[in-house]
Amino acid sequence: MPVVALALFAVFALLGFGWRSWLQYRRTGSTGFRGLSGRVGSTEWLAGAGFVVAIAAAFFAPVLQMTGVVAPLGFLHAPWIQLTGIALAVAGIAATVYAQIGMGDSWRIGVDPAETTTLVRQGVFGMVRNPIFTAMLVFGLGIALVTPNIVAIVGFVLLVVTIEGQVRVVEEPYLSIKHGEIYRDYTASVGRFVPGVGRINR
Repeated sequence: MPVVALALFAVFALLGFGWRSWLQYRRTGSTGFRGLSGRVGSTEWLAGAGFVVAIAAAFFAPVLQMTGVVAPLGFLHAPWIQLTGIALAVAGIAATVYAQIGMGDSWRIGVDPAETTTLVRQGVFGMVRNPIFTAMLVFGLGIALVTPNIVAIVGFVLLVVTIEGQVRVVEEPYLSIKHGEIYRDYTASVGRFVPGVGRINR
């Protein structure tokens, strides 16, 4: 299973970051990478740094399990759980790519406060405001279940916390400033990660 997890992670990295960044550069002349927001140690910076650490944990968890450094947690080590994890990871990869394509030229990793991108509200973005992050959470849960050791579980929890932080502390304030009333109407009618959940009442 660690080999399967690493293969899934490689596909996710290749499509979700490598291919998408190449496509963005080809279309716009920019890779879409904006780096970490805020000064070092700030809430904004910690959200971004925590996301990087969570992704690293998703990679190293199967490596550490494969080399015998950590063992899978007994209550999660069952074939049906690992198969469920594979299905979730594959679904997460597909959903990530689909949502990224739907975002078009507005796709970014990180936020540049000096930049204003088009607010995408159509397609899957009409159902949830952050479908890429939703898909990443599905992928992260899947990978954690494929090699369910303590590193993978902690990494997934960190992923949830840092994505919440990135969205609430960095992206929502940025979009509210850049798009004003249009964005506030959007947040009032569309859920944050799940349809209908996380709407911000005006």
